[in-house]
Amino acid sequence: MFEIQQMNPQTYRQQTRRSTLVIAVIFIALAMLLSSSAVMLFGTPSGDNFRWNLGGVLLALGLTIACVRLVLWPQPFMAAAVYGWRLKRSLMRITNLMHHVKAGVAARDLNAMRVLRFYHLGLTQMHQLDGNTSALSEAVAEINQHQERMESLDMDPEQTRLDSAWLESVKQIPALPQ
Repeated sequence: MFEIQQMNPQTYRQQTRRSTLVIAVIFIALAMLLSSSAVMLFGTPSGDNFRWNLGGVLLALGLTIACVRLVLWPQPFMAAAVYGWRLKRSLMRITNLMHHVKAGVAARDLNAMRVLRFYHLGLTQMHQLDGNTSALSEAVAEINQHQERMESLDMDPEQTRLDSAWLESVKQIPALPQ
């Protein structure tokens, strides 16, 4: 289950830039250390050491990913980046089911309507956090129309929580032909 949280876009961008910088520094340091170590240990003085450099970079990439997931992920300075990643992941899960969601909305399925509303709210927030409001302007009419439809059915338009059971329910809806 994922829930949309209120977040200041400027603070979000500042925190994600900082966490990205930390990760980049870790990767660069590891890549330089491991590549030069591999060349010193296994390379030849006058030979082509590209494979040892590449091996060091790939090992650094793997170690950086492990470091991020195991050590940095739970750290407070990573909270904004983790939140953004989880929001985008939730939106992608819905995008992958959108043909089922739209079929469910057309059939007035309550779970499909909740999922679409969450998608609209999450998409709105993601565009605001990323500072990309021009892409959002294209969807405003659809967002408003869906909100009005929900209100006419006495449904709460503030669907800030995505329940996995809703997604499972929506998967069972036959998709509209494309």
